[in-house]
Amino acid sequence: MRLRARKKNPGVKTPVSPPAMRPSAAPPRRAVTPRRLDRCPRGFSAIRLPVVENLVEKAAILQEALPYIREFHGDLFVIKYGGNAMVDPKLRDSFARDVVLMKYVGLHPIVVHGGGPQIDDMLKSLGVVSERLDGLRVTDEHTMEVVEMVLGGKLNQEIVSLIAGHGGRAIGLTGKDDGFLRAKKVDKMKTKSGKWVDPGRVGAVTQVNPDIIRRLVADGFIPVIAPVAVDAEGKSLNVNADTVAGKVAEALPARKFVLLTDIEGVRGKDGEVASSLSASEIDALKLDGVIQGGMIPKVDCALSALAGGVRKAHIIDGRVLHAVLLEIFTDEGIGTEITR
Repeated sequence: MRLRARKKNPGVKTPVSPPAMRPSAAPPRRAVTPRRLDRCPRGFSAIRLPVVENLVEKAAILQEALPYIREFHGDLFVIKYGGNAMVDPKLRDSFARDVVLMKYVGLHPIVVHGGGPQIDDMLKSLGVVSERLDGLRVTDEHTMEVVEMVLGGKLNQEIVSLIAGHGGRAIGLTGKDDGFLRAKKVDKMKTKSGKWVDPGRVGAVTQVNPDIIRRLVADGFIPVIAPVAVDAEGKSLNVNADTVAGKVAEALPARKFVLLTDIEGVRGKDGEVASSLSASEIDALKLDGVIQGGMIPKVDCALSALAGGVRKAHIIDGRVLHAVLLEIFTDEGIGTEITR
């Protein structure tokens, strides 16, 4: 019900407040002090402020990546995928998301994967004893069948499926597809005891035809390569995945060659991980015995790729989530970059 306005009584004067009772003029407004940074902006609660700050930090990371995205747009990146990054489910998912993101922002990742531990597990389940010489598996005919089954079948298709699950278009292939990866059988290798033995179906890469990779990249695909090559007679050969990745990077040539490992990077004389090393510094560290063991073939692959036209190589810790993105798109990186 609408309220009516109260009528005035014409016979009664409206009392006037004494001067002292009249409201005084409004006091002057106080000067407004600048808003403190730790106070919430208008419209944000104290609970939401940390969320906003977190979003701002993420935006800053994207801004840091922008110059690298612009510089590397359209470039080829060969990534050797192996180690714990292929075993841990979170790391596997992280890697797949990373290469899909690279593709969507205009970079062209090419994945070359290993699979030594998975081959070991399969051979063990079949009761087959496997021996290694200088990081290469002694491979008889039966072992070669297992290697092809694990690398070219199971693992390769799992990686393709992971990438597809995050919206990427990936195609798996081995060196036997279109004969793009050729190798020559290694006739003999020296054991630690000094004895020379025939390593079986083990090969050394002699030729890479990059045309099939370039075509796949141009059609919007992410190539996923298993390290199985063919000899002149079309027979399969087991080749080292690091070597294959380096040779593919040379043949394209790629802008960058990235090796995911189970170590933080290359350590210098002080025992600390070096952020950047030149080819001459790598050679000196090898001569001094600082770089030794399993790191030697990895740095040799990197140096060979640089000599073949790759601009930079990176040895990074694949045990870190989003390791590839952190190395490529941030100022500090997380591993060791190797330059000419």
